[in-house]
Amino acid sequence: MLKKIAFCAALSFMLPLAAHAQTNINLGGMEVDTSAAVEVTADSLSIDQANGSAVFDGNVMIVQGDLRLTAGRVEVIYGANTSEIARLLASGGVTFVTADEAAEAQQADYDIASGLLVMTGDVLLTQGPSAISAGQMTINVTDGTATMEGRVRTVLQQGDN
Repeated sequence: MLKKIAFCAALSFMLPLAAHAQTNINLGGMEVDTSAAVEVTADSLSIDQANGSAVFDGNVMIVQGDLRLTAGRVEVIYGANTSEIARLLASGGVTFVTADEAAEAQQADYDIASGLLVMTGDVLLTQGPSAISAGQMTINVTDGTATMEGRVRTVLQQGDN
């Protein structure tokens, strides 16, 4: 369901003085086992057959393999084939966690068809002792590239520091 979500962040460079700051993130090869079972827990579930969506509301947790997504609300939008998920819209404080990384934001929009994951609102990405924050992070999970925009701030750890 969640295909490949990459959060291995190795900061390549940062343009700290740009008004519309951007940074490239070299995302590594962390893969989610898409054949693994997907477990979803929430306080409530509502399904709309007419528009092909389901809404999990309240303390939502989605787990697949080593990947965990938590949010206040997650809307699942199905494609033409209702057994395939086309898009996930998460809101109410979103956290993606893997064994080594974590990304937090207010909202997340994962378009599975395009492979784009857009996280917005107080984005914070951490890997080990390194962290980077921005207004928005767009990850292309297909090619492993990412862009962070909007007042980017980071702490770069050097060597063994």
